[in-house]
Amino acid sequence: MCTPVVYIKYVWSVQLKWKNLPYLRAGQNCLFICYSLPSTASRTNRALNRGDIGRAQRIQFRFLADGHQRHLLANRMEITSLNPQKQPSLHKDGEDCQENGILQKGVPTPGDKVESGQIPNGYSGVLSPGAGDDTQYSIQVATTALVAEGHQEERETWGKKMDFLLSVIGYAVDLGNVWRFPYVCYQNGGGAFLIPYTIMAIFGGIPLFYMELVLGQYHRNGCISVWKKICPIFKGIGYTTCIIALYTAFYYNTIMAWALYYLISSFTAQLPWTNCENPWNTANCTNYFSEDNITWTPHSTSPAEEFYTRHILQIHRSTGLQDLGSISWQLVLCITLIFAVIYFSIWKGVKTSGKVVWVTATFPYIVLVVLLVRGATLPGAWRGVLFYLEPNWQKLLETEVWVAAASQIFFSLGPGFGVLLAFASYNKFNNNCYQDALVTSAVNCMTSLLSGFVIFTVLGYMAEMRKEDVSEVAKDAGPTLLFIAYAEAIANMPASTFFAIIFFLMLITLGLDSTFAGLEAVVTGVLDEFPHIWSKRRELFVLGVIITCFFGSLATLTFGGAYVVKLLEEYATGPAVLTVALLEAIAVFWFYGITQFCSDVKEMLGFSPGWFWRICWVVISPLFLLFVIFSFLMSPPQLRLFQYNYPHWSVILGYCIGTSSFICIPTYMIYQLVITPGTLKERVIKSITPEKPTETPCGDIRLNTA
Repeated sequence: MCTPVVYIKYVWSVQLKWKNLPYLRAGQNCLFICYSLPSTASRTNRALNRGDIGRAQRIQFRFLADGHQRHLLANRMEITSLNPQKQPSLHKDGEDCQENGILQKGVPTPGDKVESGQIPNGYSGVLSPGAGDDTQYSIQVATTALVAEGHQEERETWGKKMDFLLSVIGYAVDLGNVWRFPYVCYQNGGGAFLIPYTIMAIFGGIPLFYMELVLGQYHRNGCISVWKKICPIFKGIGYTTCIIALYTAFYYNTIMAWALYYLISSFTAQLPWTNCENPWNTANCTNYFSEDNITWTPHSTSPAEEFYTRHILQIHRSTGLQDLGSISWQLVLCITLIFAVIYFSIWKGVKTSGKVVWVTATFPYIVLVVLLVRGATLPGAWRGVLFYLEPNWQKLLETEVWVAAASQIFFSLGPGFGVLLAFASYNKFNNNCYQDALVTSAVNCMTSLLSGFVIFTVLGYMAEMRKEDVSEVAKDAGPTLLFIAYAEAIANMPASTFFAIIFFLMLITLGLDSTFAGLEAVVTGVLDEFPHIWSKRRELFVLGVIITCFFGSLATLTFGGAYVVKLLEEYATGPAVLTVALLEAIAVFWFYGITQFCSDVKEMLGFSPGWFWRICWVVISPLFLLFVIFSFLMSPPQLRLFQYNYPHWSVILGYCIGTSSFICIPTYMIYQLVITPGTLKERVIKSITPEKPTETPCGDIRLNTA
């Protein structure tokens, strides 16, 4: 019951921006409102609840119960003289408002002493006679109206729940699911590899994935400013994340440019990589599909290989990293078109990109199913599937297999890149991100498994045609598996032009989703950190990011650009993002506190994470990341592309590129300690203490002079 009751004699028209508005204490402070929804002219009189957030555009305060809340509102409001409208009271004495009450941290309880009649900013509270035991208050508000606005503008939200889910799925399911997982699977025990893969997903990947969704949705900030509310000294993690995202864009979009070049070349009656009669072909070109009694020698090259290496990449015109050669103008045009699509997909925010992913995230699944059905009907397909899934149980005793499983699930789900934080920050506060984490993780893993069947049915067909073992055909990994092996198989199928077009369209859409996500993480992080500069200039800032990525990609568009792509893929992002994820887990669960984190989850979802999640977050997930990091450092990848062995100095260069992003973390720690006043102990304590708690979805109202 809400007693005593405060009556407001005048209607207060209040324009609310739903950011940082206060909660009302259930059963003690009840705010009754009259609001109009954007889509209807009807008005409703009832207590404010969470369902009103983001729905009501214009609010009229009708009733205000409990002098403490009156004190709270008056203390944060300034007034301007307007002509009020007399409004009769609709709230009955003692009416129960417990049901629609909403909690707020820090609101005084009825036991706190408040002087009636003294309200800041020139208000006065006057006792008026009441009936029975209930004391009635009235606030003398002569010719005043209150206009409220939030500290910040209303944060954009997803148009639909499916926009968010498809965006996350599109981000997690990328080109690596198609080329990397099948290769890693058959190299590490086939069907037996699924055991360590599943274990690493349950205890390492999914908990980290869930953690980032919670952080983004609860704190509603990007990867930089969110650390002010968690542990300010780790704010450098946000800057590192943005740099890693840019490094990724420097090479990732080049792979899409290759796919676009293939797509354009596919609009012919006969695909250009089906014969050896083209200007780029050499004497070693051997087309074993079209001629009988062809001898395949160690020096033989297929038409598809020469099309990729000598026409698309033109890598024969470069001697290595020390001599990359000129820029390929064809690839420049292709990547320009790719960046144009990216810009117009993300320039307006998630409202725009959330609609684009309905195509880019669903189209790959249609193509995968079509290619799977086609591949399963090819001769020799069963050989590929058997090679893909035949278990080698002895492999489970090798440490490298478990390292491969941990690396694959981590880079597949993608925590640590800031994307999940950014996407979840546009969710509604009560969105069930726990369910989202489980669904999207399961979809991602199943897509990887499905991609393996799609790839290996075709590789089995190629082995049958070459009269070789599947292991010889499937020895290539990475983009080579797609642009040579799979492209060659497609070229020799019936209706090859159709299958080539949809296949390379699929590769482009897979890449676009991930690029949307990576750049959105950068844009959201910077706009949330510097809203006074960029909040009104989003389109301009996105354009600046796109131009930066374009110029950063130029080295990968040279004749030796494939060498740069390989170097950036292995060193620029891998070690750095693993370290970022480790420090993120430590900062959240050890400094911010697992108890506080679980309390945040309960406040959003209504239930607290169980012991399984707590153990994973505090112990298992950090150990999982340490395991992968040390394995990488102990045995760094030996870089080799085609017949080119990378020089030793390239490894040092790779580590320098990776360190250039990671250096932001210790640099900001030092900066934070220097600018914080006090003794060293006081500086450390203040630097690991959240600067301000996160207000749940409607925090401080402040009223400005109108």
